[in-house]
Amino acid sequence: MNELLTVLLESLRDGYVQVSAFVAVTVLAFGLLQYWTDGAVIAAIEDNERLQVLFGGLLGLTPGCGGAIVVMPLYVRGTVSFGTVVATLGATAGDSAFVILALAPEAALYAYAIAFVASVATGYLVDSVGLGVSRIDAAVAHLSPDATPDGGAVVNGGVGPNPAHDYGGPAPTHAHETGPDRRSRVLTPLSHLAHVAWWAIAVAGLVLGTLYLLRGGPEVPITLGVGFDGLFTVVGIVGSALSLYLYAIGRHYVGEGEIARARDSFGSVYDTLTHAAMETSFVTVWVLAAFLLYEYGVLLTGVNVASLAAAAGVLAPIGGAVVGLIPGCGPQILLASVYAGGELPFSALTANAICQDGDALFPLLAVDAKAAIVASIYNFLPAVVVGVALHFLWGPVFGMAEFGFGVL
Repeated sequence: MNELLTVLLESLRDGYVQVSAFVAVTVLAFGLLQYWTDGAVIAAIEDNERLQVLFGGLLGLTPGCGGAIVVMPLYVRGTVSFGTVVATLGATAGDSAFVILALAPEAALYAYAIAFVASVATGYLVDSVGLGVSRIDAAVAHLSPDATPDGGAVVNGGVGPNPAHDYGGPAPTHAHETGPDRRSRVLTPLSHLAHVAWWAIAVAGLVLGTLYLLRGGPEVPITLGVGFDGLFTVVGIVGSALSLYLYAIGRHYVGEGEIARARDSFGSVYDTLTHAAMETSFVTVWVLAAFLLYEYGVLLTGVNVASLAAAAGVLAPIGGAVVGLIPGCGPQILLASVYAGGELPFSALTANAICQDGDALFPLLAVDAKAAIVASIYNFLPAVVVGVALHFLWGPVFGMAEFGFGVL
């Protein structure tokens, strides 16, 4: 029981300090950019259809998951193509990027540059050929007409009027009800107070998370006190608790009750802060679920996923890609740490960078699971191809070190 409780507390703490605090900064940065430009950034992405895939890849390339998380609601509401989703998810390395950038910056430069090129190319291929979600529906319907997801007919061969804009999610909408949908003399002020406290904790979490990475990602014991370990524990657990409250209750009394939806612009800085806090809290819930599932799975079965990915030979990059299929940043952070320890080849790190979606997949999973699964499959294929190619070319042809490359 003590071990189970320790895993729970460590997941609550690490999920917030190592992931959520960084997600909050990137989501807030994009939100403030939207506020200062009055929605011009999203408008530029929506209006430049030929550049959407490239824009998506660039947003995914930003460290953390915030940039990629921003793109998912745009797809849901029908303003970017499915290829943009594929490019965004493929280019993102989630919060494991912070680990590699801190511990192996040269390897990060090469791995993420390769992931960006491969993902953008895959995204344009998906759009040009029309390999969106409705194409999958059409193939299923061809085998069994009764097997369409909604039980209806497939229209226009299942590819729509423009295969490059295959949205596959809920009906597009530009309406955004962002104000509170509930009011209470007690919960309304309490929720606003929790929101302000959440941001204070987020700032502290960002500082502690940065120090944690600069220290090389050491083991931090669960403890109380005013030292680094104590603050790391208290801030992480309190931050997760506030995130759970905001997600379950607070958002209805503060605003942003409809999560995982893009905003055109913001009316004020506080409105921007509210949006970033609620979106990050939403991601935090999924991150905690992923952390607990992974950690309890390892604890109860004794299986170490990262060690499996470090298998010798060509299985290493394939293993890295398989680990990348696991939603969330927990396994990916662990894999990045294993690489920084010199126990994982560069080909596996790169394959993982292409295949993994960080926490950006969670909002899409929540509102359009089929699109999320199809996008993951599309990114798995180039991850394996590029990873296997690097296995045979990186050392023998380019003369680069396979293990420990770029590690400080």
